[in-house]
Amino acid sequence: MTDDKDVLRDVWFGRIPTCFTLYQDEITEREAEPYYLLLPRVSYLTLVTDKVKKHFQKVMRQEDISEIWFEYEGTPLKWHYPIGLLFDLLASSSALPWNIIVHFKSFPEKDLLHCPSKDAIEAHFMSCVKEADALKHKSQVINEMQKKDHKQLWMGLQNDRFDQFWAINRKLMEYPAEENGFRYIPFRIYQTTTERPFIQKLFRPVAADGQLHTLGDLLKEVCPSALAPEARLQTVDLQRRLHFMCKKTPGKRSEACSEPFMT
Repeated sequence: MTDDKDVLRDVWFGRIPTCFTLYQDEITEREAEPYYLLLPRVSYLTLVTDKVKKHFQKVMRQEDISEIWFEYEGTPLKWHYPIGLLFDLLASSSALPWNIIVHFKSFPEKDLLHCPSKDAIEAHFMSCVKEADALKHKSQVINEMQKKDHKQLWMGLQNDRFDQFWAINRKLMEYPAEENGFRYIPFRIYQTTTERPFIQKLFRPVAADGQLHTLGDLLKEVCPSALAPEARLQTVDLQRRLHFMCKKTPGKRSEACSEPFMT
């Protein structure tokens, strides 16, 4: 998998054309023009929207500005969900550009976590990486890395540097040939339901008889209704929403593999 560099690069550079519009009730000193941006699917909203924030703050009074947050068709967008995941969950059937509303007041405390700085995003990201490696390698790989390696992994994501990121991430994707795979496949199947936003459980890459498991095997075990004949249309939609904690290449579908793999 780590040799599929062309595929990984295509996934990494996946972009979503997006139009940011200031919420109509925000107080401005002059008209706020929309702001257009190609959002990287592999990143996080609060990590790549500094230009959006500065654009709208130019037409606002300082006393009317508080913490920025985003919503799509009435749904607040979780900053700790990768952009590709948010789009696939909420807007994959909508016409492009993706229309996101920008807010600077009335923060939805019940729906969103506060994001005081990029340090919070880094902490969340590294927590996901560590969780995935605990399942794959009993945390051996991530614990053997030096602090500078962790920083390079994060800076590669923050600065959208594919080679910088994958120079470290490839170590998280390797395993001895004799082991025939990871201990468990770290994955999450995200859902739009608020009661159980995602499904996550232990799943081995190899069956007891030595056969390699497929994506179909995983779905059959953790979400069998998705494979029922009468749910064929829903299955297509669900497959688009599978986000595997693996390559940290949120953007496309693939086999299960270090961080959320975002469609």
